[in-house]
Amino acid sequence: MASRKLVLGLTAARRLRSRAPVLVSSSPLLEASTSTSAATAAATRGSGLGPWGLFLSSRALSSIRPVSLSAGDAPGSSAADHRSILPEDEYHKLADETIHDLLEKLEEYGDSLQMDGFDIDYGNQVLTLRLGELGTYVVNKQAPNRQIWLSSPVSGPSRFDWDASTNCWIYRRTGANLVELLEKEIGELCGTPVELS
Repeated sequence: MASRKLVLGLTAARRLRSRAPVLVSSSPLLEASTSTSAATAAATRGSGLGPWGLFLSSRALSSIRPVSLSAGDAPGSSAADHRSILPEDEYHKLADETIHDLLEKLEEYGDSLQMDGFDIDYGNQVLTLRLGELGTYVVNKQAPNRQIWLSSPVSGPSRFDWDASTNCWIYRRTGANLVELLEKEIGELCGTPVELS
């Protein structure tokens, strides 16, 4: 049984070796990833190196361009470990203050607005603002990430980090301020300005 596996393995290896130069020589990836000119490629063919020689030459390998990251993938301030930046007890204090302030101001706003379907609820560290057919906002704490998360019918989901330099919750991707974003969106949806700060 072992000799049969060995024979099959050798046969498969021979097949692979016989096909590999054909695969490499016809690969557009090899041509696109090297900076060799057609003249250099012709000279390499004449030297007896073949496609594998070209591929394994230091010129071919050194000319491979590094892959660049797009702006959204680049590591930056959003990739920081927020636990080292904001201690947990301070995070809870700041997040609770922010959410309770939003609750109070939105209740006052709802009382003055007299809008059908306006309802605000707070429970289990989740603030829910229903604006009837206009949509629902959800604001909640995410303690493991030291963030406040917002789900908005206008701007979608956002994750806000505490910014000590401005003393506010900032969405790092756009630079949006949590309170200012809510003031703008809710004011525009309801047709009446709201002061949440």
